[in-house]
Amino acid sequence: MRYLMVCFLFLAACSAPLAADEADRIAVNNALDNFHNAAAGADWETYFGLMSDDAIFLGTDASERWDKPTFEAYARPTNGWTYTVRERHVNFAPDGNTAWFDELLDNAKYGTSRGTGVLIRTNGGWKISQYHLTFPLPNDLAKGITEQIQAFEERQKAGQE
Repeated sequence: MRYLMVCFLFLAACSAPLAADEADRIAVNNALDNFHNAAAGADWETYFGLMSDDAIFLGTDASERWDKPTFEAYARPTNGWTYTVRERHVNFAPDGNTAWFDELLDNAKYGTSRGTGVLIRTNGGWKISQYHLTFPLPNDLAKGITEQIQAFEERQKAGQE
């Protein structure tokens, strides 16, 4: 009888619903994973369906601050892109309706990248409200790279690029 009681308690604990914060963490991670998978397959309906209507995508170039329609116009003619998640961290606002994340990504062309952003809870589930893709610079390379960027920007101002 005691064995049956222990088994019953174990099964009840295993079948108990997840705590809201753990369920939300899983849902946010699934949304981000689906976002990357959709981009890799050029499944633009799914990809842009995971973004809020007022979403902003910040690309790696300083000029790339795209609202959703502009980013769609850029992405739809492409065959997609593949970023594989190496590591991700997700945090939530106290009200549970906003999540933010940072993730390290691997890409065949660019190597290590970083994605950061914000998701909001909607009636349709968690939606990406902002995504920012960056190339993290090793500190030992930062001075040389930033000097190159400054020189490039000066040439652009002078009309040489």
